[in-house]
Amino acid sequence: MRYGFWTPVFGGWLRNVADEGMAPTWDYTRDLCRRAEQIGYDLTLVAELNLNDIKGVDQPALDAWSTAAALAAVTERLELMVAVRPNFHHPALFAKQAANIDRISGGRLALNVVSSWWAEEARSYGLEFDRHDDRYARTCEWLDVVEGLWRQSRFSFEGGHYRLQDAICEPKPLRKPTVYAGGESEAAKSMIALKCDAYVMHGDSVEVVAAKIAEMAARRERAGRPSMQFGMAAYAIVRDTEAAAQAEVARITRLDPDAPGFANFGQWLSGTQLERELKIQEYSVSNRGLRPALIGTPDDIREKIAAYEAAGLDLLLLQMSPQREEMERFADQVIRA
Repeated sequence: MRYGFWTPVFGGWLRNVADEGMAPTWDYTRDLCRRAEQIGYDLTLVAELNLNDIKGVDQPALDAWSTAAALAAVTERLELMVAVRPNFHHPALFAKQAANIDRISGGRLALNVVSSWWAEEARSYGLEFDRHDDRYARTCEWLDVVEGLWRQSRFSFEGGHYRLQDAICEPKPLRKPTVYAGGESEAAKSMIALKCDAYVMHGDSVEVVAAKIAEMAARRERAGRPSMQFGMAAYAIVRDTEAAAQAEVARITRLDPDAPGFANFGQWLSGTQLERELKIQEYSVSNRGLRPALIGTPDDIREKIAAYEAAGLDLLLLQMSPQREEMERFADQVIRA
């Protein structure tokens, strides 16, 4: 299993905890990533949103790609998986930018291609927001352009979204960056099976993740493509006792009516008590992070990770809070134990 973590570009991952002790600043990010590669983490995912999805749209959020360039220069080992949304980046200009960052890093850049989901953000910046299946059609073209520029000395392209004539991208990446992507619709899975190198999932149970891996592996085989990597988001809480771990779950899922976005969440709260509890957990922690239940003692968590690994999972993309302190604990008690 490889261990990755989300760089806290939004100042944390918890919607009910205002101050998680990890400000969205360059200083915090730099120190966290340098320390992470010293204690056993393999990768960091740098999310890309211009509006803060976690703490409220008017709160600070670090820019993904300038942050990635800076991290490329001050880290040595971490794979830098940086999110990119095709409707926010012209592919020819992006290919040049990303190739340069890859060279700065010594060949450690990877892409997390996100076919945009937040219409409000696109409208606020005056950018196109495609209808659902159209997003993946754009992403297919976008990847063709980026990878064509990385492969060929001069590249021409004629598509529905992009047109290039004898475009040049030099210098090229030291190696082709791994392309990660996620999605659960038919359009998303078809595109990922054909165009990407790795499939990343929201958090879920071992059974659900195993079924998703089996489905994507079969799609990949039918497409005649090499085998894929598989990653999953998860929120981790490691404590000496199960009771202590569950007390932390209770703390981070205690609803705060004053939190940004709570008013919109109110309409979710319907159904049975179990349904309400699940919805509260989905709201409280992003990316369905509590569903994998990486919560408990070190032995419990290692056992759960082994089950995911047996199901075919290669990479965990971990969120924790406060990130620095919890990553130290997880590395000491789980990764290096």
